[in-house]
Amino acid sequence: MRRVEQKAITLLFICLAGIYANGQKIPKGGEIKMPAGYMPLAIENSIELQTILNDSIAKVLNAFPARGFKVDDIAATLIDVRDPSQLRWANFSGERQIYPASVVKMFYMTALERQLEDGKLKLTPELERGLRDMIVDSSNEATQYILDVLTDTSSGAEIPQKEFEKWQFKRNRVNRFFTAMGYQNINVNQKTFCEDAYGIEQQSRAYKGQNRNMLTTNAVARLLAEIVLGKMNTPERTAKMMELMRRDPFSADGGPEDQAHAFTGRLFIERKMTSAKLWSKAGSTNRSWHDAVYIEMPNGLKFVIVIFTENHANDKNVIPSIVGNIIDQLSRN
Repeated sequence: MRRVEQKAITLLFICLAGIYANGQKIPKGGEIKMPAGYMPLAIENSIELQTILNDSIAKVLNAFPARGFKVDDIAATLIDVRDPSQLRWANFSGERQIYPASVVKMFYMTALERQLEDGKLKLTPELERGLRDMIVDSSNEATQYILDVLTDTSSGAEIPQKEFEKWQFKRNRVNRFFTAMGYQNINVNQKTFCEDAYGIEQQSRAYKGQNRNMLTTNAVARLLAEIVLGKMNTPERTAKMMELMRRDPFSADGGPEDQAHAFTGRLFIERKMTSAKLWSKAGSTNRSWHDAVYIEMPNGLKFVIVIFTENHANDKNVIPSIVGNIIDQLSRN
């Protein structure tokens, strides 16, 4: 499909999604509005990037035969952002829905900054603390608070179906925001927990997890690129979001498993990449190990890479190995 046709279809979808959801006209009140003049990123598929991404992943898959690292255990999306007017990308299972763990918090941050910019929420010291803890420390408790604020919902006991439908419609506010901008194959309406959800939160998940958060690496990479390029908010708010995601692998703060030192940060430490810059939002469970990353290299290389792995949460070198291979190949081109 040509770029012009893609843009026309996306614009039509945006207009329709902004008016109706599930057959209901959306109230204007607390709805999250896309930025004025918003246009989705125009990104070209790149054969060169596809080859680099495939080769980088293949090297990792071939290095883990004994532990059975399968193709279905990994998904990734790569975007070259060196030239914002000529964005290129590639993906490996990039449209497969995967439980995102804490990576979803980047979506909640974006939605919150939109509400703050539109004056629908006021940045109190407590809200600022919650936003920081959600992104910098990846606090689940802070995320629960932020999602309540965004959707005007709260946890509690299970409720009758008719009341629950009204509650769930409000809880889907963040979903409607991203759907209106053409994001597909995602679900961003659930809190994150250290253990499990209870009461109405479990009711919202449909009890067996059918309505859990789900993201694709394509959607995450698109959002991160749109934040980096200032598409999601004003320059001032964009700078604030970037500052929250800024990671220093060489800082003494944190621990070996935090977002700065683990995940892609391991590569920076191992290669002593003190002149490179790293922004990220990571996520993990006992079976998942994910990272959404933006990197700037001293040689002018700038790229977004999102990697989700499943069933190999203990294989901590997978993500830095793939990113390292990508840096090596992109730097030669």
